[in-house]
Amino acid sequence: MTKTIAWGITGAGHFLTSSFDIFRQMKSEYDIRVNTFLSSAAEEVVRMYGIEQELEKISCGEYLEEIFLETQQGKSWPKTGRFLLDKYDALVVTPATSNTVSKIAHGTADSLVSNAVAQAVKGGVPVYVVPVDIAGVVISELPYGIAREKCQKCDPCPPGDTCPHGAISDQIDLLKCSGCGICKDLCNFNAIKGGPVELKVRDIDARNVEVVRELEGITILEKPEDIPSIMDEI
Repeated sequence: MTKTIAWGITGAGHFLTSSFDIFRQMKSEYDIRVNTFLSSAAEEVVRMYGIEQELEKISCGEYLEEIFLETQQGKSWPKTGRFLLDKYDALVVTPATSNTVSKIAHGTADSLVSNAVAQAVKGGVPVYVVPVDIAGVVISELPYGIAREKCQKCDPCPPGDTCPHGAISDQIDLLKCSGCGICKDLCNFNAIKGGPVELKVRDIDARNVEVVRELEGITILEKPEDIPSIMDEI
């Protein structure tokens, strides 16, 4: 029997590509439909990480497999009403930023994804949340940027001259960048790169995760790779 999963994406780079990979894997292994909900910040971040167009491989656009963008949903987010109509078997929020986790912890539903969580709980739809900031230290992957100590300010500049979105000047405008990686391959001095960065989780963010962990109808998952395990529960 086909299962229908709602996927809520918020504006974090950490866990973003691994979440995409997990959903793509699940689409090939299970009989599921995936309806994707993107926060306004997520709309920008999926572009930066080069998966904006790739999302169509997860949600093809058919009924209950649409991609809903917060910036196109107005202020009442009418599509979240589906969670009250027995349309979904689960809602998975991944990656979940500390901002979204805080909203969930304190009952705030003022964004597309946090409202989806509220409506899902009201409608008896199980919610699974993968926070990016659980505790301790996390290693997050940054989008493309220019390492100024390596940049030779070439004129002409092959990456800047070739960027299809005009995103490169003396830095990379991440709101224009599509994450295609063309610039990285064209730089002769290896000055353009994304990469891992070590981040300390704030104590308030760790506490909010624990608050959410205790909420009825919501389960915290430690990492995207734990998502397939929910298929035995829904």
